[in-house]
Amino acid sequence: MNTEVLKEKGLPMPTSIKDLTQPEFKGLVSIPNIMDSSTAWLLVQAIIGQYGQEEGKTVLHDLIANVGPHLESSGSGPLKKVQAGEVAAGFGLRHQAVKAKAAGAPIDYVDPVEGNFSLTESLAVVDKKNATTDLAMKMAEVIIKDARKDLIANYPVALYKGESVEDVNKPARSLKFEKPLTVELLKEHQDFFKSAQE
Repeated sequence: MNTEVLKEKGLPMPTSIKDLTQPEFKGLVSIPNIMDSSTAWLLVQAIIGQYGQEEGKTVLHDLIANVGPHLESSGSGPLKKVQAGEVAAGFGLRHQAVKAKAAGAPIDYVDPVEGNFSLTESLAVVDKKNATTDLAMKMAEVIIKDARKDLIANYPVALYKGESVEDVNKPARSLKFEKPLTVELLKEHQDFFKSAQE
């Protein structure tokens, strides 16, 4: 949230994604587009997780209506618009907002009542010569043993047993989506997003 824009417009500090569907936020919200950004998938997961398919579609429709021209193809696009004062509120990755606030940007961040979802580093071996996943397991081991320490430094979200981050980077409502995140589920959520635009 851009605290200066909120104050200038006389807007309350929102506590939920649903708050951003209120008429007073029209044209003052930015979100990423799920067709271009995995960050938007976190938004859809939060909406469906809290409100279900039917009410969730209404919430997403009203949110997209308030977004207007501020639908971004980049997951960091909404935060950039918030920092620039182009919008009052945006949906993005929590750790980026924490970092921007610490650097002195006139912003604040909210852990929405709908929860905080995270994506993990995932991999797949598509062209396998046999039915085993030995190569995928070796690749996962490289990520966990060799790359994770650098990843968590730039993306400070504790995902695995034994990891820790500073308190400021701990979301208040960390949640896990009830279904496995598959290509099929992404397609389903992209269709859900597109239907909410109508």
